Amino acid sequence: MWFLSVISHLMTKNLDKDGLRSIAKNYDLFFIDLWGVVHNGINLHSGAIEALNEIDKSKKKYVLLTNAPRPNSTVKIFLKKLGMDNKILENVYTSGQAALSYLKKKHLGDFFYHIGPLRDFDLFNNFVKNKTKDIELSEYILCTGLFDDYDQDLNYYKDLLNNHVKKKMICTNPDLIVDRGNKRELCAGSVAMIFEKLGGEVIYFGKPYPEVYNQSINNNNKKILAIGDNLNTDIKGANLLNYDSMIISNGIHKEEIKNEGIEKVSKNYEVLINYIQSELKW
Repeated sequence: MWFLSVISHLMTKNLDKDGLRSIAKNYDLFFIDLWGVVHNGINLHSGAIEALNEIDKSKKKYVLLTNAPRPNSTVKIFLKKLGMDNKILENVYTSGQAALSYLKKKHLGDFFYHIGPLRDFDLFNNFVKNKTKDIELSEYILCTGLFDDYDQDLNYYKDLLNNHVKKKMICTNPDLIVDRGNKRELCAGSVAMIFEKLGGEVIYFGKPYPEVYNQSINNNNKKILAIGDNLNTDIKGANLLNYDSMIISNGIHKEEIKNEGIEKVSKNYEVLINYIQSELKW
């Protein structure tokens, strides 16, 4: 009740006019989402790139923290193809990288069943010999996304997983959905949610869970602003860690925010949002 009462008294400040520059001096470190903020899966957003360069000029630190279920190196290759400079690429950290560290420590010799597209195989190149095509033989389930042939059919995963809820699932992307250009796609979090509803246990890597923030950079004793377009991951993660937050409203919640307004939407999701911008701009 206290949290909801705080939310009801918070007015989210719109920075479309004044820009990020108007508040940047108040922060030491910025956690900035990639997909939906810096790019849309097809193109980089020029305003966001300018903002990153200005943050750097201001001698502030930032992490491009993404729930991509692949290692840092793979995501950097993808971003370089979009035209991102090497200097910016140095700041990328992925949920896949955080998951990989855990898997190497805890499950290096265990057999696993992989749910996700072929492009995610580079996540487990080091232990691909432990991948089994038969879910019955697996010791845990590694979910990085949806199979290409069943990328819209969540009932398929309900049937697949129904008899395997005693196994642990490791989910490398807690996002439920993402927008690739104008097309909405389901993410690994949607499969993990089905597994949980069936009674299974999921270990998540990525926002909003603290480990990915803490692994990415030394964030102790710093005043932090988290910027993203996802209320369930970017903003909820900021709330859980007591960071200030800024929502990019032209992302996945665009229609909700347009129809209901940010104050109503923030109450619906039970999140606290300090700032809003339609697009990330300095």
